[in-house]
Amino acid sequence: MQDPRPVIAMVTDAIYPYHHGGKEMRYHELSRRLSNYGDVHIYTMNWWGGPRVRSDDAVTFHAISPFRPLYCADRRSVSQAIFFALACVRLLWCKFDALEADHMPYFQIFVLRVVATLKRKRLVVTWHEVWGKAYWREYLGRAGRMAWLIEWTAMRLPDQIIAASPQTAERLQAILGPRAVITVAPNGIDLDAIQAACPGAATTDLVVVGRLISNKRIDMLLDAMALLHAEGMPVTCRIIGDGPERAALHAQTESLGLQDAVEFRHDVQEQKELYSLVKSARVFAFPSAREGFGIAVLEALACGLPVLATSAPDNLAQHLVARSSRSVICAPSAPAFADGLRRLLDMPAAQCTSDANGEEVWLTDYTWAAMTKQVAEALLT
Repeated sequence: MQDPRPVIAMVTDAIYPYHHGGKEMRYHELSRRLSNYGDVHIYTMNWWGGPRVRSDDAVTFHAISPFRPLYCADRRSVSQAIFFALACVRLLWCKFDALEADHMPYFQIFVLRVVATLKRKRLVVTWHEVWGKAYWREYLGRAGRMAWLIEWTAMRLPDQIIAASPQTAERLQAILGPRAVITVAPNGIDLDAIQAACPGAATTDLVVVGRLISNKRIDMLLDAMALLHAEGMPVTCRIIGDGPERAALHAQTESLGLQDAVEFRHDVQEQKELYSLVKSARVFAFPSAREGFGIAVLEALACGLPVLATSAPDNLAQHLVARSSRSVICAPSAPAFADGLRRLLDMPAAQCTSDANGEEVWLTDYTWAAMTKQVAEALLT
């Protein structure tokens, strides 16, 4: 008699296409491919507003809690995090052979540690980025001490950690010591889908893709554009994404007099349309101050665009940008970003374009198939 397929449980409070970001795309791509290794079940909030259980291709989704907004103003909601963590108790009555969870927003890891122990299963947690004591203090002030204690404790609960970048793995190892079991499995890209997408008809100088939250520093990009406009260089920009900073960024655009130069696209849902919009730009702007990996950077490079990113210490995407000879890393300030944009926009068109089969051949190392194999080995061995 053939052994039954293993059951893989994945826990995350945000899923694609209801919420957009690198983490959500990672779960979307990995879960479909992990179905080749076992039966995949994702436990999340009820984003779809229907029955608690639904199937999508080879993945089964379970709503273990009602939907609650992830953000309160421009920060992650603590009440939502606690509410979802308590809902994870439901996994005590679920059948699974492997248990994987997203590390954010930490509280669910404590509950899942209890679940995994009682059910005698291993707990594997995917860690996208390490915030650390200094950043928590900057983010929350005095309350940052408690937040760092929560993160520090949560790191010690999994049986194994999957780090989304080598740099995140290094930070985890420095905190946890050499005995911690850490596997590096970065985010991937779909090169076939990217290469099949055609540039859109509406061109622009710059394009930026990301959630509209403060650490993405879209405000700094707008300030840099204003500096270029003041110098007589009327660059245009397409901003793709949505989030709690939406109204503030629209207001800033108006106050800087850039309303005719900036196009906001909050409605992009399909990856094919995203790639088309990116390919119709000349430069990919990535002003983010904090990034655990930077899947948008990989996609932009695969689309043939040079990337401008900052050297902010917590922007780990700069390590990807550094591998591209056509791209630039600058200081995290509006004047430096304006200089970087000027440098890339002044570059001859022939130098600003390439594809994954040429200069960026190293991008072929980042396929979802390869990443899925690494994750499957971590979960099922």
